[in-house]
Formats: sequence, C-alpha cells, structure tokens
Amino acid sequence: MTSPIEIEGAEASSVLDKESAPQGDAKKSKKSSEGRTPGQLMWSRFKRDRAGVISAFIVLFFFVIAAAAPLISKVYGKDPYTLYGQENPDLLDMFTMPAKPAGGIDGEFWFGIEPGLGRDVFTQLLYGMRTSIATALAATIIMTVLGVLIGLAGGYFGGKIDYWLGRVTDFFMALPSQLFFVAAMPVITTVFVAPDEETPTYVRTSAIIIVLAFLGWMSMARIVRAATLSLRDREFVEAARISGASSWRIIRKELLPNIVTPTLVQATLTLPSTILSIAFLSFVGVGYVEPTPDWGRMFAIGADIVEQDPYYMLFPGVAMVIFMVAFNLLGDSVRDAFDPKTGR
Repeated sequence: MTSPIEIEGAEASSVLDKESAPQGDAKKSKKSSEGRTPGQLMWSRFKRDRAGVISAFIVLFFFVIAAAAPLISKVYGKDPYTLYGQENPDLLDMFTMPAKPAGGIDGEFWFGIEPGLGRDVFTQLLYGMRTSIATALAATIIMTVLGVLIGLAGGYFGGKIDYWLGRVTDFFMALPSQLFFVAAMPVITTVFVAPDEETPTYVRTSAIIIVLAFLGWMSMARIVRAATLSLRDREFVEAARISGASSWRIIRKELLPNIVTPTLVQATLTLPSTILSIAFLSFVGVGYVEPTPDWGRMFAIGADIVEQDPYYMLFPGVAMVIFMVAFNLLGDSVRDAFDPKTGR
C-alpha cells in the first residue's frame, strides 16, 4: 500500500516536471536566438516571406539571362542585328509583315520576327533587357551615392549647410522630370558629338545615366537626411564626438553603418522606376536608337504596328510587367525584413 507521503512526492514531482518543461523550451528558444547578427535576423525574416523569395528568384533570373545574353544568342544561333527577313524573303509577306501566323513564331524564331526588317524578337528582347538593366543599375548606383552624401552632409552638419542643401533638393524635385529628360538629352549629346556625326552608343548611354542620376537623387537624400537627424544626437554619436573623433570618422564609423537599411530599401525601389524612365526615353525617341536593342525602343516599334502584328509587343510587354511586379514585391519584402514593425 502506497503511503500518503509517497503520493504527495509523486504529485509534487509531476508538477515540477510540468513547470520545468516550458522553462526548458524557453531557455532553448532563447539560446537559439542569442548571438544572431541583425543581418541574420533580417535573412531569417526574409526567408519566411514566400512572395519575397519568389520575387527574388524572378529578379535573379532576369539578371542572369540579361548578363548571359551573348552566350544565349550564340547557342540560339541568331543575333538582334541580322535582318533575317531581308535575307529570306519568305519570312515576310508583301506588306513586310511576318508571313507565318502569330508574328512568325515557330521552332526557328521562338518569339517571332520583327515586321519590316525581319530581325529576331527573342534576341532583341534579351539584349534589350541587358541594355536597360545595365543602364538603370549604373544610374541607380550614382543616385544612391549622391543621395547618401548630400543627405549625410545636411543631416549631420545642420545649420546653413542643411538649409541650402534642402533648398537645392526642393528645386530639383520641382523640375518636371519627364520634360527635362526630353529636353536635356539632345543638348548633352550635341556637347560631345558634332551635329553632322552619328552619336556613338557609349555617349548616348553616358548621357542617359547622367540625366537620370541628375534628377533622381532627391528622394534618397531626403530619406538619408531624416535618418541622420534621428541619429546625430544619440549617445554613441555624442560619445564619439566627446572622445575627439573627427566629423569624417563619426560619419563613416557611426552614422553610415546605421543608415544602410533605408538606403538599401530605397535603392531597391528606385531601380525598377529607373528602368521605366529609360524605356520612356527610348519610346519618345531621345534614348537609345537604332540599332541598339532596348526595351523602350521595342515598345515604340510595337506601338506603330500593333494593329497589324500584336504579337511583336506581347513578349516584351509580359517580360516588363513580370519584372516590375517582382522587383517592387522584392523591395517591399526587403523593407519588411529589415523593419518587421512595418507590416503590409
């Protein structure tokens, strides 16, 4: 027969086991979260965002095929410059439209051929994405550097420096950007090239990057300035200032690492809008011109023949929509991963 003391001991032991189990789980969970850097926490939050992960793979896919466009073109056996419709008259009808149905799509020309000149649409799209993404990436990097420098200078030094930098920023934000794009591009190209000479592609590319960067740094500067204003009076900045650190060292060691998050998020959201701006410039005829493949130039050609051959604009349009949606979703996911308090 079991004694009352043994029964009470067994009950007490079961209660202790029940109480110790959650504590052990809590300690294990706490231990697993200890020692993780902010980057690791951000990565773990990002991996849980299914839309962000899928968008990242889509964006990476576009970057890879754009970078590998020459290799893909070599394996495919065609390029975006050869006039296949002129070499083979059977590819175009008497109205210079694709002779085969669906814009000439078949096993030889996967996305069809271009009306009029008969160029391959698939390689044009590959090289067009390569041109637009590379140009937008260079312009976005310059925008980011300018915005960070101006925002840090205004936010940290304050006073007259902040006042005048703020007024300059307001002035540039008040400019009608699209009209300025159209007006400035011919002026910049004529500075480097004589009117009777053909403008080289590298000069036109440099002009596009300069114009986009010249009118695209203001949002980044304002975001960085706001972040710097919230940081410059913090204890760690005051401690560095009291210890005799120079302004350059404080900006480089204390402020700059703490504004990486808003800078990266804003740069992620800026790149797709820059690609749209490049497409707009080429669409209105002041960006890339023949024979340089470009997304916007393909839209301009497709707009002229959309009634006769709607298939020509199908693949560039679908690719642009997918890329824009994926990149914007990626930017939202990166922002949420860095700051989980900003729920969608």
